[in-house]
Amino acid sequence: MGFFQKFLKKESASGILLMVAAFLAIIVANSPFSDLYDALLDIPVEIKFGALHIAKPLILWINDGLMAIFFFLIGLELKRELLEGELSDPKKIVLPAFAAIGGMLIPALIYASLNWNDPIALKGWAIPAATDIAFALGILAMFGKRVPVALKIFLVSLAIMDDMGAIIIIAIFYTSDLSTSSLVVAIAAILLLATFNFRKLKSLTPYILIGIILWIAVLKSGVHATLAGVVLAFFIPLKTDSEDEKSLSKTLEHDLHGSVSYVIIPIFAFANAGVPLTGLNINTLLEPIPLGIILGLFLGKQIGVMFFSFIAVKSGIASLPESINWKQLYGVAFLCGVGFTMSLFIGSLAFEQGGTEAIFMNDRLGILVGSVISAVVGYLYLNKVLPR
Repeated sequence: MGFFQKFLKKESASGILLMVAAFLAIIVANSPFSDLYDALLDIPVEIKFGALHIAKPLILWINDGLMAIFFFLIGLELKRELLEGELSDPKKIVLPAFAAIGGMLIPALIYASLNWNDPIALKGWAIPAATDIAFALGILAMFGKRVPVALKIFLVSLAIMDDMGAIIIIAIFYTSDLSTSSLVVAIAAILLLATFNFRKLKSLTPYILIGIILWIAVLKSGVHATLAGVVLAFFIPLKTDSEDEKSLSKTLEHDLHGSVSYVIIPIFAFANAGVPLTGLNINTLLEPIPLGIILGLFLGKQIGVMFFSFIAVKSGIASLPESINWKQLYGVAFLCGVGFTMSLFIGSLAFEQGGTEAIFMNDRLGILVGSVISAVVGYLYLNKVLPR
């Protein structure tokens, strides 16, 4: 087996590729090729089929199109966890649920408190509420067998619920003017998917064809197009009639995992992480938007996750798994401050309309700094508290 194949088999591989893609984006954005980088992302891409016409720059095809596949995978994973996995057990769901709520609420409050008087900046309140599951798990995977299984399960459950929260936030707060006709088409597509699921249709082709129609309708409706991926995932059949039969949902999840982790997310990172550092100084980081994101990710996440977990355990609603302790849980709370992919995505939604280029750059700068600090401190702390 070659080096590349061995690397891709590592649990930390996707997180490392994300870091490399982000690092390359920053290098290119601050090199003589910066104009080429911007021009590449601004290339107009059009699709015209009769009356249907979709025209967007390449960056939005990545954020609206490729990320819909990412959200489709999240939807498949979420459905499996809710029906068969860790989230199907009410006793196991309480602690990560409380931690996820705290990990979204406190960072959002910190950001909002620093940007309360600026209506445009306030649109980014949800940016530090997100956790990047690939990054966080990638860092945890670096410790190998030193990580208790219960700790990994806690982080996965928390991150999945965090993704659920992000999906709900995007659907409610980052939806622009609605198009009634497009929503009618989207609802018709959903009803058709529900019929396929009810009749236990085993062929993937009808689901994908209607899924594409759903994506176009949602894109034109004013609701963010990536949500179409989540909706489609929930109608892909999970259960089978016999043990010998392969689950369509699980097969898709397995097949998509590599493409999403090693291609789509690194492309997204490269397209969105290119922050020009010219003229950057400490005062830039102390501006309300980047400071709110940095404090939200680094302080808000750890405070929210730990405080709400402590309340859940001490009130008797939940219990701390026997194989882990509070110190190890605190290490995971640090890792939850790595927002990166989801934070960048929410940032693009918050400021792509009505925001200035300076705001967009400041938000990305805050995400990168907050995520890096959380990742480094989380790694160093866990290295001390995990068993040798």
